[in-house]
Amino acid sequence: MCIHIVMTDDLARIAIWDPDEVSIRVARSAPARDALQEVRDILMIDLGAPVSRGGPMRCFCGMRVELPYELLPCFLTAEAG
Repeated sequence: MCIHIVMTDDLARIAIWDPDEVSIRVARSAPARDALQEVRDILMIDLGAPVSRGGPMRCFCGMRVELPYELLPCFLTAEAG
């Protein structure tokens, strides 16, 4: 069972683990770099996923976690430029 990352409006925090939906909900209004750090921390610290420093994020089962386009590196580069 792999974790899904979903963007959400009106979230009180940057990112939260939703065990019912097996997803990490990310506040659409959060800065993308902060959101990525929060997602990485939830995956590795809270859920025991493999360390993914500098590489693709992994689910605790080892599969690659697919990110919403708002959190993809090419989107971040375009956003900054």
